[in-house]
Amino acid sequence: MDFDVLIVGGGIAGLAQAISLRHHKVAVLEKSKLQITNQYDYESEYDTRIYAISPINKNYLQQTGVWDHLDNNRLTSVQRMCIYGDTNGRLEFNAYESGVSELAWIAESSKILQELINTAMRHPNIHLLEQVSPSSLFFNTDHVCLSDQNGQEYSAKLIIAADGADSWVRKTAGIKVQIHDYQQYGLVANFSCQRSHSNTAYQWFLPEGVLAWLPLPGNRFSMVWSTQQEKALNLQELSAEELSLRVAEAGANTLGKLQLLNKPRFYPLRLMRAKPVVLPRLALVGDAAHTIHPLSGHGINLGLQDTQTLAGILNGCAEYEDPGYLSVLRSYARRRKEQVLVMQTVTDGLQRLFANRSPIIGKLRNQGMHLVMDSALRMLRAKMAHYAMFS
Repeated sequence: MDFDVLIVGGGIAGLAQAISLRHHKVAVLEKSKLQITNQYDYESEYDTRIYAISPINKNYLQQTGVWDHLDNNRLTSVQRMCIYGDTNGRLEFNAYESGVSELAWIAESSKILQELINTAMRHPNIHLLEQVSPSSLFFNTDHVCLSDQNGQEYSAKLIIAADGADSWVRKTAGIKVQIHDYQQYGLVANFSCQRSHSNTAYQWFLPEGVLAWLPLPGNRFSMVWSTQQEKALNLQELSAEELSLRVAEAGANTLGKLQLLNKPRFYPLRLMRAKPVVLPRLALVGDAAHTIHPLSGHGINLGLQDTQTLAGILNGCAEYEDPGYLSVLRSYARRRKEQVLVMQTVTDGLQRLFANRSPIIGKLRNQGMHLVMDSALRMLRAKMAHYAMFS
């Protein structure tokens, strides 16, 4: 089977990539079964996997035709973000001060994924091939050839790895990665709250890790608590009432009494960099190329910007240009290098800074947060927020 582009991985990054390359003949190979349906259960409980979609990526998803099909009743805008240090440090961003209508949108992973599938199915150039497990990969001068578990062969001018942090494509191509294991787990769960969150996202840098509350529709929020493995396991083993009390106390009872809405889940945290992110006839996007600490909420946004940037380059190729040429793909690598490096460096630096329990370091970091909150530095806060939203 011959295509212009093969995309391995049918998650959010892979499907967004396919839709943005819809004028090419594209195949998406996904090892799992895709949940193809036009029927949504709007009364279902909210996902534990929640994303904070930046304004630039909201616009990108609108351009692909995905965003406007999402149910507005399942989306929440973030108007304000409050960040608290481990003692009395405090930092606040708000949409008005930043000159935007919202800082981010909170959306459910499953709803975005479902609409990406529906949108991809509407394009005749996109071929969704589910339950396909790659078994071999060969790079030739003018094409790449992949075989699946049944011996079916697929060839294309370019293969894009969107198959996650443990990417089979990346490993098979021999691309090395640098990994920093934080020895932490992210515990995720949803809660109802006594008081309105007023479209505010909260984050606390605590001695036992980073606690984040992301607003959901109504009096609900999604929690991500990044903490040491033993602590995460202990939290997961608490009863619903005990965990609700513990989370409320950790968040200074900001939203009053809490009630757990679903079973908590946890996942390991690590920073990963793939070097290089391109080879002749191969490009990595999303978690196959990089992962970051979740304290910034930017993992999904970096992945979507990867796909938009790569699509812009490939769609802009002249007829005589081969999209698999290294000279073409290096342009993608150059354009993505700065933002990914900045986000990885900032999130890693913040994690290390607040993990340091030295009283002197603690005093300095919290004084720094107060300094940025000074009215004289309003422009600095606006620039920080603008970079996070639009870079």
